[in-house]
Amino acid sequence: MKKGMFICIEGIDASGKTTQAKLLVKNLNKKGYEAIYTSEPTRGFFGQILRQRILYGNKRVPAVIEALLFALDRLEHVEKEIKPALEKGKIIVSDRYLYSSIAYQGAAGLDPAWIEEINKWAVKPDLAIYLDVPAEVVIKRLGKKRSVMETLENQRKVREVYLRLVNEGKLMLIDGNRSVKEIGEEILQVVLERLKNRSL
Repeated sequence: MKKGMFICIEGIDASGKTTQAKLLVKNLNKKGYEAIYTSEPTRGFFGQILRQRILYGNKRVPAVIEALLFALDRLEHVEKEIKPALEKGKIIVSDRYLYSSIAYQGAAGLDPAWIEEINKWAVKPDLAIYLDVPAEVVIKRLGKKRSVMETLENQRKVREVYLRLVNEGKLMLIDGNRSVKEIGEEILQVVLERLKNRSL
């Protein structure tokens, strides 16, 4: 059976993750690969709770509650979408994944090791990309309707955690403070190179 490939794209809010994840899927499909887009929080039961009750509530809930809900949503995501796609040999591109939990709830004071422990069943991505954009830039991009996590102070803290993950070799940094076209071309080249090396 042809082995699939799992890619996730990470970054602070409004860093261009969704745009680049969808563009990558489009570009890979054009080149004859079978690629699909997915995202977290999902549209599943726990994902809907996160979107409707947690991210856009009046105030932020304890980080432990956030981390546990994201882990539950991720478990459903892995079992219902990621694993089945990989088993069919597809390339699955996820807009956010485990590293978002480590970055956001880690920035809120939780132990990253504990976050990894409650997500230890999560499928490890073949490639995890981090789009780096300064917090000041994304705050300008965000509209008036912001989630409880979309403050300048929080985005700075989250970026620090992401950069630490880059230094640990868990994420590949790509400069996200450029044109959509430039970023998209670089990501595509990185992915195509990985695909080429896998087939050798």
